[in-house]
Amino acid sequence: MSAIFNFQSLLTVILLLICTCAYIRSLAPSLLDKNKTGLLGIFWKCARIGERKSPYVAVCCVVMAFSILFIQ
Repeated sequence: MSAIFNFQSLLTVILLLICTCAYIRSLAPSLLDKNKTGLLGIFWKCARIGERKSPYVAVCCVVMAFSILFIQ
């Protein structure tokens, strides 16, 4: 089933996108900072969410990993 139609898969993809963008921005900030608007601005916004809400994102990642490993 596609990640669009499965809610848990959609959440997993969104969490991975946020974590990946935050990691890329920590390594090369100029890569994401030059594209703050437009379609590529989504990645900059995900990086900002990952930086500012990192404790909440980390808890969500742990809960998601637990549910994937033990519940499914």
